[in-house]
Amino acid sequence: MNFQEFQVPYPIDHQYQKKAAYFSMEYAISQPLKIYSGGLGFLSGSHLRSAYELRQNLIGIGILWKYGYYDQARNPDQTLQVQWNEKIYNYLEDTGIKFQIPIHGHSVWVKAWYLNPETFKTAPLFLLSTDLPENDFVSQTICHRLYDANVATKIAQFILLGIGGARLVDLLNFNPDIYHLNEAHAFSSAFYLLKKFGSKDEVKKHLVFTTHTPEEAGNEKHDIHLCDKMGYFYGASIDEVRSLTGIEDDLFNHSLAALRFSKLANGVSQLHGVVSRKMWGKYEGICEIKSITNAQNWHYWADKQLYHYMDENNEVAFDDRKRYLKKRAFDLVADNSGKLFNPDVFTIVWARRFAGYKRAELITEDEARFKALLENKKYPVQIIWAGKPYPMDYPAISEFNNLVNLGKEHNNMAVCIGYELALSKRLKQASDLWLNNPRVPREASGTSGMTAAMNGSVNFSTNDGWICEFINHGNNGFLITPADYDKMSVFEQDEYDLEKLYDILENQILPLYYENKAVWKQIIKNGMSDVRWQFDSNRMVKEYYELLYI
Repeated sequence: MNFQEFQVPYPIDHQYQKKAAYFSMEYAISQPLKIYSGGLGFLSGSHLRSAYELRQNLIGIGILWKYGYYDQARNPDQTLQVQWNEKIYNYLEDTGIKFQIPIHGHSVWVKAWYLNPETFKTAPLFLLSTDLPENDFVSQTICHRLYDANVATKIAQFILLGIGGARLVDLLNFNPDIYHLNEAHAFSSAFYLLKKFGSKDEVKKHLVFTTHTPEEAGNEKHDIHLCDKMGYFYGASIDEVRSLTGIEDDLFNHSLAALRFSKLANGVSQLHGVVSRKMWGKYEGICEIKSITNAQNWHYWADKQLYHYMDENNEVAFDDRKRYLKKRAFDLVADNSGKLFNPDVFTIVWARRFAGYKRAELITEDEARFKALLENKKYPVQIIWAGKPYPMDYPAISEFNNLVNLGKEHNNMAVCIGYELALSKRLKQASDLWLNNPRVPREASGTSGMTAAMNGSVNFSTNDGWICEFINHGNNGFLITPADYDKMSVFEQDEYDLEKLYDILENQILPLYYENKAVWKQIIKNGMSDVRWQFDSNRMVKEYYELLYI
């Protein structure tokens, strides 16, 4: 492999000749490569898989996290324990490329590792590391923990991904037409490109931006003087930065700056595009924000046997396959939690990143109704939770631990640890109902329900993110009837959604599952069919070339 004149090492489809460098803080590509935390990584992992399948002229740029996001373990009482364990990857190739970038007034050495496309069937991926003996200890730790809680370390990580990534692209002589920032973590690259291309107008011709956060307060902002001190602006003075980005106050808003430096941007669902245009529309000088709905890679996620039996109208084999998938997954759940579940019982799964707005505990908050649900003899139910809270998000960790302790009272309730790609896929296969109840409109896209549908699970959700484009209530899934949430307090919204959740679950979903199997199975198949093309990431990456890279 020639890393001095790098070319994507497979034939490029003529539709996708334009060269793109894709920057993301995390990639969920395969279970053994633990460099991701949640949805952003699941998206970028599927992006690289689909870029490979469609033979796009694209490379990925990321960071090789020495300790990953963290390893989710248990304390002696079964509650959550955060562990930081070094990761070893013998399948990454040493590019032989080492270079220096300025961080906090020091020259920090950076090494580039390479994930060959044939290893996991992805577009080429380059991963940056500062964990080198040439660096002092503090510099070595820049790439240790994904989303480090220390603010200075986090900014250093942004510099590594942005400036380091753009520098690597030059050392590879890849010469991309497009630099695609997946979220604003790599925006420091714009200041590197400013020196390369000579003007903001020239940078704008090459830069595109995917924004994920539907609330302005949730977008990364840091003290502009700390950013300057850390070297984020790559030699540009604060006055120059203010002039270039239009940011007047002392908080540097990375997303706002990215919207002013990019030729085009996109939200990650149709609704999120609307929310983003409204949210950022009050600012001058931002680029057009299109909508390109997130998706997941069908070839990686879907159970092909289930689709095969559906296409053949082989009802017996379809039923047998889904039961087998549940039983196999329940062996993992038992090993993980000590709870052995029954594949013939209706199974609800809530599994994704633990964050307050996603409301993991919502279904438990009416204690009497929840107890009655779990003790229902006519329509028996079993429920599984899984997901990783951010290791410093103590309310989310408390929520996780509350569920663990509640589970000690119920044999048909389990909380699993180690929610990564492998467990995610198994839990989707285990589930009859994929429960998703974020507060509307907090979920920009959300994609876990897509891959659940690809494994014969029915979505039950609030009307947020991609769900607005998917669910036809009672036909391919179930929807918590939306209300005018703008006129409700958070308490009223939670109360309303909880009431609707139980009403639909008790009066529509459970009777259908147990008393009308034919209709229930048709709902499963409708979901599998509807998600197959529209929410396969091959559609998504095609749209990136057609709508964003134009």
